[in-house]
This record gives sequence, C-alpha cells and structure tokens, in this order.
Amino acid sequence: MNTKQIEVQGIAVEVVRKDIKNFYIGVHPPNGQVRASAPLTFDDAAVQMAVVSRLAWIRRQQAAFEGQERQSQREFVTGESHYFRGRRYRLDVVERDAPPKVWLLNNTKIGLSVRPGSNRDTREAVIQRWYRQQLRSELPPLLEKWEPKLGVSVNEVRIKRMKTLWGSCNIEAKRIWLNLELAKKPESCLVYVLVHEMVHLLEREHNDRFHKLMSSFLPQWRTYRDILNRAPLAHENWEY
Repeated sequence: MNTKQIEVQGIAVEVVRKDIKNFYIGVHPPNGQVRASAPLTFDDAAVQMAVVSRLAWIRRQQAAFEGQERQSQREFVTGESHYFRGRRYRLDVVERDAPPKVWLLNNTKIGLSVRPGSNRDTREAVIQRWYRQQLRSELPPLLEKWEPKLGVSVNEVRIKRMKTLWGSCNIEAKRIWLNLELAKKPESCLVYVLVHEMVHLLEREHNDRFHKLMSSFLPQWRTYRDILNRAPLAHENWEY
C-alpha cells in the first residue's frame, strides 16, 4: 500500500493504492478533502480518469460541506449555544465555591457550575469531561446490542478528540476509538460510527463487501451518515 497526492482540475486528491479490485472515492468533512482508494494496477493516468468521471459529484459534496453550519469558537459564557445529543442548548453559567459540575436544566438549557474566577479553558475542560462521561454511558447498551448482531467482540472502546475522523478501529487489538464530538450529535450518528468501526472487524477495507455488510446490519446507514455530515461542525474541526 502506498499513498501520494495528485491534483485533478484544481482538486487535491489523496490516492492510496491497495490490493483491491475496484476504485473508491470519498469526500470527507470538515472541508471536503478528497481521498481515493485505487487498485495496485491503476497508474496515475487511470486514477486521473476515474477522478475526472466523478468531478461533478465531488464538487457537489464539497459545496455541501462549504455551506454547512459552523460554530464560532466557544467562550463558555451564559447564553452561548452548545449541542448535546443532537439538540441545541443555551449555557447557563453560575460561579460558586464548590466542585464544578454540568447538568441539564431543562430541554433548552445546560447548567455549568464553576469556581469563582475560572477562565475559559477551565470551563471548557469541565464541559468536555461531562461530554466524555455522557458518551461513555451510552456505549455499554449499544455494544450489548450490536456485538451479537455482527458476531464480533470489541475488547475496548476509547474516546478522544479528533479533528479528521469520527472513529477508527485497531483491528488486531479489537479496539475502537470514537470522536468526543459524537456526544453532541444525534444518537443515530453514534450508532452509525460505532457499527461502521465494528464492521471493520469483519472487513478491513471500504470495499463492496464492507458496504454490503453495512447495508445488511444497518440498512439506513447512509441516512445516518448524511445526518452526521449535515450536523454543525465544531470550531476546531473547521480550523483543521
């Protein structure tokens, strides 16, 4: 497997040559990066022809990402908008001499309690810790449901902030990584990413077999993927 960058009519394309039969291309958030997987037998001319044949589709996908809603950098002050499980909330910050915490006030507000004088970074750390706890709590029932359906066993699921991936899978260790940003997205998005990574335990590549497995286990996966890609992008993702 080898990787190189090419340019096709002004569009940068990352090309990975693999031991596969078919050519695949994708346009990825947050900024419409184009990645292609090509058989080892494809020379540069064949790759360029394959990309050219899909240029109209690529430009439509990139235009969709360009028009996607994006958040400005969050300051973690009262009245600011934050997302949780696909819903938009207003932040209500209170200062008191007690351990910091986060809680849902109602269907429209998130409460954030911090010690007096806490700066932006401290407030962000409290919120991120809460997001991590909430996302972690969603995983056991999902794994319990999907492991027997797929016939796989996941040794570990870890959570971290990632700028370019919603998830990844270490196949040998059977370890899945999920993007902390998924705590802000609808549950269907978490299901899609988790199942996607679990399917990689059955099929390493994004090939026809992978897509057939996804459609077999999660027939609506393309709808869930579209919901995820339409969701507001975090400031740090946009800056990547």
